Amino acid sequence: MRTGIWLIGARGSVAVTATVGAFALRARLVEPTGCVTELPEFGPAGLAGWSELVIGGHDVVTTPVLKKAEALGAAGVVPARLVAALAGELAAHEDDLRPLPAGGTQAETAELIAADLTAFREVHDLATVVVINVSTTEPAPQPHPAFADLAALRAALASGDAVLPPSALGAYAAFTAGCGYVDFTPSTGARLPALHELAVEAGVPYGGNDGKTGETLVKSVLAPMFALRNLRVNTWSGLNLLGGGDGANLADPAANAAKVASKQRVLSDVLGYQPQGTSRIDYVEDIGDFKTAWDLVTFSGFLGTGMRVEFTWHGCDSALAAPLVLDLGRLTAAAHHARRSGPLPELAFFFKDPLGCTSAGLSDQWATLVAFASGLST
Repeated sequence: MRTGIWLIGARGSVAVTATVGAFALRARLVEPTGCVTELPEFGPAGLAGWSELVIGGHDVVTTPVLKKAEALGAAGVVPARLVAALAGELAAHEDDLRPLPAGGTQAETAELIAADLTAFREVHDLATVVVINVSTTEPAPQPHPAFADLAALRAALASGDAVLPPSALGAYAAFTAGCGYVDFTPSTGARLPALHELAVEAGVPYGGNDGKTGETLVKSVLAPMFALRNLRVNTWSGLNLLGGGDGANLADPAANAAKVASKQRVLSDVLGYQPQGTSRIDYVEDIGDFKTAWDLVTFSGFLGTGMRVEFTWHGCDSALAAPLVLDLGRLTAAAHHARRSGPLPELAFFFKDPLGCTSAGLSDQWATLVAFASGLST
């Protein structure tokens, strides 16, 4: 099943790492380490093979993908030998990238985005296309009446109003073009009732939000341990140090607040209460695409005895996120092929703030994901 993955933010670190990885997997130059969908549990799901994936995308920047990949190689994010081996493919990849359209109105911009998606599907004879947002985090929007109703949203857009944040406009265009949509960021994306209506009307699936790659991944494993052992978590505070473009973007207080809220939500979802403490994100330019998180957890045991846990997570953000982007593209495409429409809460395993999820514990989410994948082949 030839499948398109269209990346919004296609020239950024996560997107380029995913592209290098997809090309390397197709050429059998690397093992699929980090790709969840390559585990045996997903064999029967009939997912698109690496040779069947075609990647395209939009971006507002113009840095050539090969140049960005070479910079990631120099920084140790991807192996420089792979970039050299794939130089021809990465240069040719430019043919499938487009500048992010900017029409006179949001309605016109959405039409241009949808036209790019339709052309991509037709040129490559793709069975389905999944749009994945890996652009920078945007601030939470102010409420608007048009968010609640598709007819009202269409009327607002037709009148020339700029009502949708960029991620939601991308979702609107994706659904209009008959494409699935995944938001790997904490941005609004498809999380508006009006866009849900549009997805169901178009018969396309969507998922999100905010890929779970580091500190929150550890939280989703440790928090259920405290809950199952009936230990009271008193405080849980984390300090996150992040470089790169994402770190620079999160220096903006509004974007930072959206990210922090997403990171903390897992604790109340798992524990049933919100411990004291916060997650803090600081931009440290010198560490580039790597990130470090330090967490302090204080908890009470039998007879109120006080104890604590500390952990440090040091990882490469793009190398952790990129395989999940490919996983989500394959799974969402398979769901679309299986005629699923609307939200995909079964993808909660991949997200900090998942849509319609009933459990924030990683093991529960894993069981749900495996069952979902098994059902795609029936």
